[in-house]
Amino acid sequence: MWRNIASNFLTIAIVLLVAAAALVAWGQQQYKGPGPLAEAICYRVESGASLRGVAADLADQGAVSSAYIFRVGADYEDKAGSLKAGSFLIPPKASMAGIVETLTGSGQSTCGTEVNFRIGVNGADVVVRELDPVTNRYEEVAKFDPAVEAAPAAYVERAEDPAVRFRITLAEGATSWQIVEALKRAEFLSGEPGELPAEGRLAPDSYEVVRGASRAELLAEMQRRQDAVLADLWAARADGLPYDSPETALIMASIVEKETGVPEERGRVASVFLNRLEQGMKLQTDPTVIYGITKGQGVLGRGLRQSELRGRTPYNTYVIDGLPPTPIANPGRESIAAALNPDETPYLFFVADGTGGHAFAETLDEHNANVAKWRAIEAEQGSGN
Repeated sequence: MWRNIASNFLTIAIVLLVAAAALVAWGQQQYKGPGPLAEAICYRVESGASLRGVAADLADQGAVSSAYIFRVGADYEDKAGSLKAGSFLIPPKASMAGIVETLTGSGQSTCGTEVNFRIGVNGADVVVRELDPVTNRYEEVAKFDPAVEAAPAAYVERAEDPAVRFRITLAEGATSWQIVEALKRAEFLSGEPGELPAEGRLAPDSYEVVRGASRAELLAEMQRRQDAVLADLWAARADGLPYDSPETALIMASIVEKETGVPEERGRVASVFLNRLEQGMKLQTDPTVIYGITKGQGVLGRGLRQSELRGRTPYNTYVIDGLPPTPIANPGRESIAAALNPDETPYLFFVADGTGGHAFAETLDEHNANVAKWRAIEAEQGSGN
């Protein structure tokens, strides 16, 4: 009898173990398999939210099939206490495992409303846009220039929402003065910017900030990034360059940045100036002359006069030998790379070619012919034809 009881108990135990294993396998499949969400949603995790509350909310929105399995899975992966506040895009059919990873990962919001303060060479503007989770496209809802326009209602209504993300986007070629003056108009930042950063030392990049972020700390981060870029590229520079320091290379990079907006030309433009230095020729580049006039404080807004091209300033490369004393703008990584690893060319001259790029020449005769072509294009454009 005892043998029968033991046998039955063992059978029941085996059945229970098999059932438990099947239940675990089913739970894992539910956790890792495709979810029930039919259309993408933008899900907001509030600061201090609990996993239990988030799981229940996701179940109510049809993003997960079981709040309990969601919680157990997150706990098993040791992510139950790692929720990040923010707005996150959850795609259709996202698994519970995928949703947990999204809500506990980097913490960088991937949807919702974004305010992008864009600083360029010719000014700054604010763009407010929202991500449509269904199309996964940002839709612009407001745009204005804070220097000359009042903030529109669409900005005012959204800017105080804790869920809104703020971003500063800094374009290549802006001067330090332009950047600081623009940041003073970013109402969501706080504090004084402090001392004007040295020209060329701010990294053109995208910076995610929070409301109330310090202007001085943001500028310090811009300087840290530029220092890191310069150090990285300086370590991998080509041999035989005429730079006695990374700072000298930064001067050349700023000239390259201001001379061409065509990415594939940067290496050739750098080669022209380096060839000129090697042959003892003057650089003769207009952007340096302009910087000597404006000191980087705004855009000249007109052509250079002959008296300005002849006038002696530390930045007039038609008069001085070699490089000017400082950078003339804040160059991006690619222009710094071009200055430190330029193309190898025989070119000594270049001029606009009417397409947005430049025509390069080895001899003065070739260059004069290219200049004549450009003058003809200018005349044609001026006549309205």
